[in-house]
Parts: sequence; C-alpha cells; structure tokens
Amino acid sequence: MNRQNKGLIILAGSILLLLMACCGCAEENKIVPVTTASASYQDLEVPLELSGVLVPCQTVDVSSKISGKVVSLGYAVGQMVNEGDILIRLDSESIRGQLIQAEASLKSARAAALAAESQAGLAEINLGKAERNYEQIKILFEAGAVSENQMDDAQTSLDTAQAQYQNASGPALEQAQAAIDAAQANLINLNIQLENATVRSPISGVLASRNIDVGEILSPGVSVISIIDNSVLKLKTTINQETLALLKTGDQMDITIDGYPATFWKGTVTCIGPLAVSTGEVFPIEIAIDNDNNLIAGLSAHAFINTRTKGIIIPSSSIIQDQGESCVFVIKDQIANRRVVTTGISHDQGTQILAGLDEGEQVAVTNGHALVDKAPVDIQ
Repeated sequence: MNRQNKGLIILAGSILLLLMACCGCAEENKIVPVTTASASYQDLEVPLELSGVLVPCQTVDVSSKISGKVVSLGYAVGQMVNEGDILIRLDSESIRGQLIQAEASLKSARAAALAAESQAGLAEINLGKAERNYEQIKILFEAGAVSENQMDDAQTSLDTAQAQYQNASGPALEQAQAAIDAAQANLINLNIQLENATVRSPISGVLASRNIDVGEILSPGVSVISIIDNSVLKLKTTINQETLALLKTGDQMDITIDGYPATFWKGTVTCIGPLAVSTGEVFPIEIAIDNDNNLIAGLSAHAFINTRTKGIIIPSSSIIQDQGESCVFVIKDQIANRRVVTTGISHDQGTQILAGLDEGEQVAVTNGHALVDKAPVDIQ
C-alpha cells in the first residue's frame, strides 16, 4: 500500500470519528418533549387487599390432670360440645376408697383433738388445786406448823401441775390441730382428684380431634382432645410496613372466601401485631368474621378496603427506576434535573413522595426514560 492510499484511509477514519462525535453531541443536546405535573399535597385513595387463611377464634387442647383408665368418652369428632360437658370419665374407684379412709382419719383426728382439749381442761383443774395447796402449805410453813419437807412436796406438786398444763394446753393441742389440718388437706386433695377424674370441655365448640379410646391409660398433661370455637373466624395475614399506617383496629373490611365467589362477608380488624415477623418488613394482622354460615376453618380468604392517605402526590408514571433508585426529573427553566426520591403508598394513578420533592415542583410525566440529567426539554 503506497503512502497516498494510507493517507486517504487515515483521512476517512478521522472524518468518521468527527461525524460520530457530532452525532453524540447532537443526541445529548436533543430537546425532549415532555408533559409535566405539579407535586401537590392531597388525598390519595388507596385500595388495599390482604390475603390469608381462616382460623378458629379459639383452639383448646384438652388433657387430664391425673392419670387413670378411661371408662367412657362423651363425644365423637365433629360433634358440638358446650362448656362444661363431660368429655372423658376415668376410673375413680381407688380414689373413692381413699376418700373413705381420709374421712375416717379426719374423724379420728377430731376425736383426738377433743381428748386433748379435755386433757388440757383437766390439767388446768389440777394446776388450780396445786396452786391452792401450795399457798396453804406456805402459810403454815411460815407459821412453823409444817416441816420443810412438806413445803418441798407442795412446790414439787405445783411444778408438776404447771408442766402438765403447759404441755396439755400447748404442744398437745397444736399436735391435735395439726393432725386435723393434715386429714382435711388429704381429703381436699382426694376430692380434687375425684373431680379431675371427670374431664370437661373448657369451651363451647366443635370436637376437632380425639386421640384416646375407652380402656386406655391416660397420662396427665398429654393432649388427647382438641376443641375449636368456630363461632368467629379470624383471617390471619400480614401487612407490609408501607401500608401499615393505613389500617387500625376496628376498621371494617369486605371479605371474599375462595369457594364462595358470589358471597361477601364483613370483617373487623381486631389485632395488628406490634412486632414485625422474622423478615422485619411485614406485621401480623387478624380480621374477625362472624361465622353465621357454618364456614370451615382453613379456607383461603381475601379482605378489601379503600383507604386514604395525605401527602405530596405525583403521577405514578413520573417515577423512574434507575440503578435500584426511585427518581424523578424535576423540570425547571426548560431543563430536566434528575432527583432521587423516597416513595410511599402507590397505585396506578398516583404515588406518595415521602422525601426528595417539595410541594409545587414540576415533574416530567412523559418520556422520562428518554431524559438524562440537565437535558433540555420542550414542555407540551
């Protein structure tokens, strides 16, 4: 290749680079037509939908407080029970026998207490006699009418009577009362055991499960029956932190239940958990539904409500997602200025801006993806 051809190639390349640069500059300076909207402080109506599963308002696992052989069962799975109905009867013959013995022991203890009281009374009488005899002997001794040995005998008799009275009126009576207390406590305990031999339903509801049969030995503390209260069902679900402030306890919501597409129920928000679940971004919520139609727990359901919030609102189409950030283009003096914003509640029509935008500023609504920072625009 001669020098002339090389020169032509270099010249052509230079011209091509110059043309590309000029095109790039023209592209950068291209005026983009946009429509704008004003960031305004207003109400934003937000339709909210929550989905979850219906659960009973109360579930109670029933167990026995004592061990024993099952002699009868009151209800089968699926049957309705009322609070206080007998679910299980345990063999109580041994307890009844112990009760008879305990009653006899209490009678014996009370008889022993009466004997101790009588003994204390007798000891008090004897003490009175010993005191009077001592006073008489003392007078005679001081007059020289009796010997010193007689005086010593009177003192000994008085000391003995005092000791006997103190024992009979103190420790002996206390011991007799302690025997009565022990017999009464044993009797109370056995009566409780006899009462616990009959297991009753703690609530009204449906017997959901039963894991015991007649003839089996029931161990204390082991759950064998479950009772569920279906009179009120709870829709258990979660709500994210962005929409948490839109709901409060007492709010009424429309409920639809899968399997009943043409029917609507009313639900009431009864609980919003004060602590987020493990993800740290959603909070538990419960919505109560009166179960007048014999609905079954476990059905999936959906709750709806139209909520309102106030704040700086812009059209949702103004929001551009760029490198993981939400941003808008603020239009001022025919120039687009890229601005990172923090968004709140949003739907198809409007988005709440929590930070990054002031009321009254103009934002690009159309052609946002064609804009770059500091690009000139033509407001339509």
